[in-house]
Amino acid sequence: MCAHEGRPDVAALLAAGTAALLPDDTARIDCEVLLAHAIGADRTTLYREPERRIGAAQQATFERLISERARGRPVAQLVGHAEFWSLSFEVDEHVLIPRPETELLVELTLARAIPDAVIVDLGCGSGAISVALARELPAATIAATDFSAPALAVARRNARRLGADRVRFLRADWLTPFGASCVDILVSNPPYVEAGDPRLVESDIRFEPCAALAAGADGLAAIRQIVAAARSVLRPGGWLLLEHGYNQAQAVHELFRRARFGDITTNADLGGRDRITSGRR
Repeated sequence: MCAHEGRPDVAALLAAGTAALLPDDTARIDCEVLLAHAIGADRTTLYREPERRIGAAQQATFERLISERARGRPVAQLVGHAEFWSLSFEVDEHVLIPRPETELLVELTLARAIPDAVIVDLGCGSGAISVALARELPAATIAATDFSAPALAVARRNARRLGADRVRFLRADWLTPFGASCVDILVSNPPYVEAGDPRLVESDIRFEPCAALAAGADGLAAIRQIVAAARSVLRPGGWLLLEHGYNQAQAVHELFRRARFGDITTNADLGGRDRITSGRR
């Protein structure tokens, strides 16, 4: 008898895993990512070797991952990494999973940065924004803050692994470490979900840190705090760029105006949703 007789093959596990995740729209791709992770291969292998037999230990790992995904745990947490700016970032339950729309925040920051700019990433989480900027701006001085010590540990590991050791990570509440007129660009993807939003307890984001998502009754508490303090920290002509919810652009624009920022602009993400507001001191 062949040693592998009776073991399921790739095709069988993909069929069973996909069925377990339906009716989720991403059931098939999620299943492929989780099976590839469980067997230590890439997704191309799954297509190339559909009859490949899977060992008992790998099958058990895969079935555990499918079970967790069926509960709603994000794929990125299950495999331990997420792609952002064509880089692979470590993620866990202590950090927000980087989203594709946040890449617009990096693009807009790069468009406003001089080569030797002083840039601060507020609420850095996994370090995705600050590490991406450090790799694109080798002459810039970049610092990143977060109040969460576990999040900063993840960010520091990502910076080391991705060749951005020079980013200075600080445990702090937003802008507290910085003096007057010392920064060229402040950039942040702060919490902006309304505290009563049902998604916080019903959707997949319930597995991510609530402190990185929710910000008061209207979702603007963190943004108010940042905008109010930003002007004094920025140098004349310096920029503040903030990500926010698709329905918050008007309110954020008004906060910038009251704080006496100029050149206030809101940019839409690839889905056409208002996503980033920027202003200049």
